[in-house]
Amino acid sequence: MFSGLIRAQGVVAERRPLEKGERLRIEVRDLPLSVGASIAVNGACLTALNPNEQGFEADVSSETLARTTLGGLEVGSRVNLEPPVTTATPLDGHIVSGHVDAVGAVRSVTAAGEAITVWFNLDAELMRMVAEKGSIAVEGVSLTVNAVDDEGFAVMLIPHTQEVTTFAQLEVGMPVNIEVDLVARYVARWLATATPGT
Repeated sequence: MFSGLIRAQGVVAERRPLEKGERLRIEVRDLPLSVGASIAVNGACLTALNPNEQGFEADVSSETLARTTLGGLEVGSRVNLEPPVTTATPLDGHIVSGHVDAVGAVRSVTAAGEAITVWFNLDAELMRMVAEKGSIAVEGVSLTVNAVDDEGFAVMLIPHTQEVTTFAQLEVGMPVNIEVDLVARYVARWLATATPGT
């Protein structure tokens, strides 16, 4: 489980093909990890392999490569990193599972004083689970939804968020990993399957 609070930015240093996926090597300092620990990379939960002071490696299945933005990463790409929450982790952000629901796209980026307002396009099926003032994770970052329409949602990114995440690189059309709020997902499932009158 994660909180959506990014602890570091890493850099993709290498991509190596596997039989059914790829192995990524990500360089990052000051992010202690143990072998087998979970690590969210741009919001996708992976398993840390061969961790050391320079970073770690992670195997990414062909399914994950196809259904997240990880398949489009290049050597040199910056990524958002978050280790899992522990009993010592401040309970900030919101509950994030690291299971990406879909890849959305940046619709617009507009200055709002020192902050920026960003609209993201998202599939209508998932937009049923997105509400104004609700929580959402974009590229692993816990955000508050400021507005919604039929095609997507908007968030406001303060300068600090832009500085400590990869959001300083946002451009129109850029794909992004989206994870809807966990509670909203279960409520939508219950509503879809509940027997009338129960």
